Amino acid sequence: MRSASFIGLLGLGIAYIYSQFFRAFLPVLTTELSTELNATQSDLSTAAAAWFIVFGLMQFPVGVMLDRMGPRRTVAYLFGVAGTAGVLLFAIASKPWMIVLAMSLIGIGCAPVLMGSLFIFARTFEAKQLAILTSWIVAFGNIGNLASAAPLAAATAQFGWRPVMIAIAVSTAMVAVLILLKVKDPEQQPGNNTGLAGFIELLKIKALWPILLMGLVLYAPVANLRGLWAGPFLANVFNADSIAIGKVTLAMGIAMIIGSIVYGPLDKILNTRKWIIFVGNLLTMVAIALLAFQPTASFMQVSLLFVAVGLFGTSYGVLMAHGRSFVPEALTGRGVTLLNFTTIFGAGAMQYLTGSVANQHTDPSSVTAYQSVFWTYVGFSGFALMIYLFSKDAKPHEVKS
Repeated sequence: MRSASFIGLLGLGIAYIYSQFFRAFLPVLTTELSTELNATQSDLSTAAAAWFIVFGLMQFPVGVMLDRMGPRRTVAYLFGVAGTAGVLLFAIASKPWMIVLAMSLIGIGCAPVLMGSLFIFARTFEAKQLAILTSWIVAFGNIGNLASAAPLAAATAQFGWRPVMIAIAVSTAMVAVLILLKVKDPEQQPGNNTGLAGFIELLKIKALWPILLMGLVLYAPVANLRGLWAGPFLANVFNADSIAIGKVTLAMGIAMIIGSIVYGPLDKILNTRKWIIFVGNLLTMVAIALLAFQPTASFMQVSLLFVAVGLFGTSYGVLMAHGRSFVPEALTGRGVTLLNFTTIFGAGAMQYLTGSVANQHTDPSSVTAYQSVFWTYVGFSGFALMIYLFSKDAKPHEVKS
């Protein structure tokens, strides 16, 4: 077991802060982009979707690159070249299509960031440490979620959005250089040259099937409610202003950080991964069901339910550890990226599906429309949990390191 470079891991952690920032910063610049570029809400929605779509599809080539090249060059090259180019294009954009292209490039750049860290964790540290390491780097990365709100708005007001984006592009390149210089690649494993066919080998592992299904719905509620539904729901149902909405989404973001930290060591403490994921996502589903039952309850009550979703809906790290325990060493890169693809694809698909559900109503901003959206999450989560009941547990104290 080779030692990992702390500075290298710190560089990957900082890059993940950027990744979380990039997936959430667009709404803050809505007014500026609409005014200067004549970007419509449809244009901005397309740009946001482009990030997720490209990010998700890139998981497959990234998995192969990690197994063949290692995380150092994979992350440094994609994040440094595609990521920096995307942010620079964003900074000089004059048309809405340039924003869409820029977000696509940024999606390419961000695609290997977390996976590079997970690859090192899986190959360098004991298997029983994977859940806590993954959960804590996710918590660290969620600083980017917080930075994409009030801090970005303040910087934009002070300096203008184009200079801010140029500064972010320069710092993106600097982080990529740090990764290239300081990240240490784990020793390469034999038998990892099967290319994309390695994903077929993974899909033959039946123990992964219920875990992959759980991945499709695990991240979607917390990502969609915070990034898409919380603001319009609070504004339309409670006439909440931007300050009140900002406080709720900030509290939800902080809850996501706390949840990731708390989830981290639980599998070692309780010696189970399956039941931590099951109970955590059951509690998430219950919180959303309560929103669906009483959407017009007090503002404080629904705010606390949103915070509960943020707290309980962050078992991603434990799920990655559960799935990783069934992945062969030679397919580590493809294994973690396949698991990650399900969470990203699920979030994107559920965002699209729930938008369609709301649009089926005469008034998509009505209380009944939001109830339908919440029940959709409850239904899919309930189905996935029933299937997940049949999954095989991977107890940390029984997993070989």
